[in-house]
Amino acid sequence: MVSLNSLKDAKKKARHLAETALGKKGFNLIILEIGKVNPFTDCFLLVSGRSDRHVQAIADAVYEDLKKTKGGVLGVEGYEEGKWVLIDAGDVIIHIFQETVRRYYDLEGLWIDAPSQVIKDEDEGNTGKEVA
Repeated sequence: MVSLNSLKDAKKKARHLAETALGKKGFNLIILEIGKVNPFTDCFLLVSGRSDRHVQAIADAVYEDLKKTKGGVLGVEGYEEGKWVLIDAGDVIIHIFQETVRRYYDLEGLWIDAPSQVIKDEDEGNTGKEVA
C-alpha cells in the first residue's frame, strides 16, 4: 500500500498532467487511485483523444511536461500506432486512448474498486466533479 504523502504527491502530479492533456483538447479525463487497491503505482490518468494524431499530440505534450517538470519518464508504449499510448512516470501511469479502444479495454471497469476523480472540462460541457 502506498503512503498518504506519496498518494497526495501522485494525485497532484496527475492533476497537473490532466491540465496538460486538456490543453491539447484531451477529453473524458479520469484519475484512478490505483495505489489504494494495488501497490505497483499510485495513480492512473485516463485520457481520450479523437484520432491517432490527436492521441500522439496529447502524448507528446504530457511527455515533454514530464521531462521538464515532474521527474521524467520511465517508458512509453504504443506511440507509433496512436491507438493507446501508455506513459510510465513511476507514481502516475498515463493512458491516452482513442475512445473506441478505451471502451473496449474498459480500465475504469477493470479497476472499479479504485477511487476515481473525473476532471471537469469546461469546453466539452462535462458534468463530472471537478478535482480539488
